[in-house]
Amino acid sequence: MTIRVALKLFASLADYLPAGHRGNRLELDVDEGTTVADMLQRYRVPERSAHLVLLNGHYVAPAARATRCLKDGDVLAAWPPIAGG
Repeated sequence: MTIRVALKLFASLADYLPAGHRGNRLELDVDEGTTVADMLQRYRVPERSAHLVLLNGHYVAPAARATRCLKDGDVLAAWPPIAGG
């Protein structure tokens, strides 16, 4: 069975979206049981580059990404480390 989710990659992570894609959001059909880590790996987002990962606005710690399964309608968002001053 498949579910529908959204993946949003911000700042430099948007470069990992498919070539020619406009914007930073993809609507995807994925298999039930797909994890947060599976989605990031699917788009080859390096683990160290996905500094802030939110699932429906809630932080997902690195240790939980491999076990946190996505559900229909979820929005997964990731940001790289940000420095400034």
